[in-house]
Amino acid sequence: MDEDQFRKAAHSAIEEIISYRRSLPSRRVLSTVQPGYLAPQLPPSIPTEPEPWDAIQPDIDKLIVPGLTHWASPNFMAFFPAHSTYASMLGELYSAAFSAPAFNWLCSPAITELETVVLDWVAKAMALPESFWSKGEGGGVVQGSASEAVVTVMVAARERMINRLTEGLEGKEKEAKVAEVRGRLVALGSEHSHSATHKGAIIAGTHFRIIPASKETGFAMTGEAVERVIKECEKDGLIPYYLTATLGTTSTCAVDDFEGIKETLRRCGKDAWVHVDAAYAGAALVCEEYQHLSKQLEGMDSFDFNMHKWLLTNFDASCLYVRHRTSLTSVLSITPPFLRNQFSDHGLVTDYRDWQIPLGRRFRAIKIWFVLRAYGLSGLQSHIRRTVKLGQYFHSLVQSRADLFGVVSGPQFALTVVTIKPLPPTARAVQNELTRKVYETVNKRGEVYLTNTVVGGVYAIRVVGANPTTQEEHLRRCWEVLVEVGDEVRGEMPPGGGAR
Repeated sequence: MDEDQFRKAAHSAIEEIISYRRSLPSRRVLSTVQPGYLAPQLPPSIPTEPEPWDAIQPDIDKLIVPGLTHWASPNFMAFFPAHSTYASMLGELYSAAFSAPAFNWLCSPAITELETVVLDWVAKAMALPESFWSKGEGGGVVQGSASEAVVTVMVAARERMINRLTEGLEGKEKEAKVAEVRGRLVALGSEHSHSATHKGAIIAGTHFRIIPASKETGFAMTGEAVERVIKECEKDGLIPYYLTATLGTTSTCAVDDFEGIKETLRRCGKDAWVHVDAAYAGAALVCEEYQHLSKQLEGMDSFDFNMHKWLLTNFDASCLYVRHRTSLTSVLSITPPFLRNQFSDHGLVTDYRDWQIPLGRRFRAIKIWFVLRAYGLSGLQSHIRRTVKLGQYFHSLVQSRADLFGVVSGPQFALTVVTIKPLPPTARAVQNELTRKVYETVNKRGEVYLTNTVVGGVYAIRVVGANPTTQEEHLRRCWEVLVEVGDEVRGEMPPGGGAR
């Protein structure tokens, strides 16, 4: 493909993308294809001869689009949103054109320096503590996902604890002590923490313990609960070295008791690394009305949120901030001869390869830069506030049918979590079965896409309408679908439960 062919193909591709996005409101959200649908429609091997774009492009609509779940649809109300805006798409285009893995400053100085600048912009917009800004000992780095951020800081936390407990030892004595300490380290997380915490502990080769968080506390992890688990760990000879606190849990968007957790760790004399996972809800900190939470982040070791969930940037753009960047670089910095250069050797520059697990990295800062400039702080705030208001609107609809819906949680950060109430005198014990049946029927019909959860033993349906294109009309239709299916399914359920 030469320049002229690229120009023609690019124009055609952009028009097709615009057309696709315009069509989203009328498309079924979930794909109807069956597993293995694609391979029989493709050749068994690479084409022998080159194919022109005119032959390639039609297969996108014919083969790929039928197998997509349309995350950008206004009727996608499952999981959390995955934004993709035209400004961020343009950033991806330039990132692909520049083709720089950017593992150190010298590879492309602009890539490193822009990342530092835009992450400071974001930190200031969110009123994050100055300890997370690059002007001091901390700073930010773009990771691929919040899960990747958890693993990265967990490795740093593990090594920090090992180094502190083996300080002053040398040789075989230190080697034996390191092995002994490693076997006793335990990572902690709420029962509502993302599964990345448990997975990270497996990767780090340490134990993992769950901290209960009940309905009585709004599903938030409290300092008292942390203290109880710490004491249990001590009885078992385990050393807590890491804790995930969450701002906006996946199931209910609960916010853990940050101040209580910090006070508990101080009182117990525990020097565990505290990471705040704010993957989705952290985006709300661009609005002043949520920045009381920003103040509570003071003293935390790290904080991460995904711009690609709720802040108008496409995947992947996870912003990780650390209070002491040397906690990462002292563990993750390995410099073979081929990576050495005068700027890095003299400590004059930042090499972000030392802030992450992979060596190579994409130019993700450019799409963040484009989004921040294209929307401005006022645009970002307007988006958050508008979708929060949509969540409140949906909650009001749910309350108008209190005979049908029970609210488990919300509205919280645009998320409402509901159950379906059985008709009397049907036993309440069948409520979980009824809610599950309604959930499965709604998704099977495909007009809207929702996800489920289980909290406190209650099976529930999550509804979050936070896509840029979602309007009141889409949430009203979602509610209407739930009402239609809910009335239908519970009318079919006999008093004892189970299907007729």
